[in-house]
Amino acid sequence: MRLVIARCQVDYAGRLTAHLPMANRLLLVKADGSLSVHSDDRAYKPLNWMTPPCWLTEEPGLWTVQNKAGEKLVITIEEILHDAKHELGAEPGLVKDGVEAHLQELLAEHITTLGDGYTLVRREFPTAIGPVDIMCRDSDGASVAVEIKRRGEIDGVEQLTRYLDLLNRDPLLAPVRGVFAAQLIKPQARTLAEDRGIRCVTLDYNTLRGIESDEFRLF
Repeated sequence: MRLVIARCQVDYAGRLTAHLPMANRLLLVKADGSLSVHSDDRAYKPLNWMTPPCWLTEEPGLWTVQNKAGEKLVITIEEILHDAKHELGAEPGLVKDGVEAHLQELLAEHITTLGDGYTLVRREFPTAIGPVDIMCRDSDGASVAVEIKRRGEIDGVEQLTRYLDLLNRDPLLAPVRGVFAAQLIKPQARTLAEDRGIRCVTLDYNTLRGIESDEFRLF
């Protein structure tokens, strides 16, 4: 991993255009080739980013990141304040809460509870930014990504949003819709999900374990 703090401006050209004026920012280059641009707010969410496969070309005062679709992230660097590389080693993977893991397993086994004609593609569907809990298809054959939480909060909706943004760049999967599933979904998370076109599903763990007819309350 490479961490660079630089005074820079960022211009993106692709499906749309975006511009970040000159300011101090963190540039994060990961071993998988991804690059993200961060400010000192917005929590973990980057201002702009490019996911792999992509290629970084460095020239004096200019970085250009391009992907196979021809999208470009051009970073004009006025001054580098810090430049460091760190080897993080092998990632052991996320250890999920036991209830979340069991909910994922049960839902995968009984995927048609999301709707008639639903079929499972796979659990832990891999992406460049982490695995999607469940990938499935609806009765029309459209792709659906499901994120499962014990408590559904805004950060879970943001996580699913990032997955959907990445998955919808794949022409073999797009369009991909999202389902946010949890035992309890906070009102703010539900509002954000619905605003982004993500369907919310409230899970009853004990009922689901019994596989009764009314396993889910759908919203």
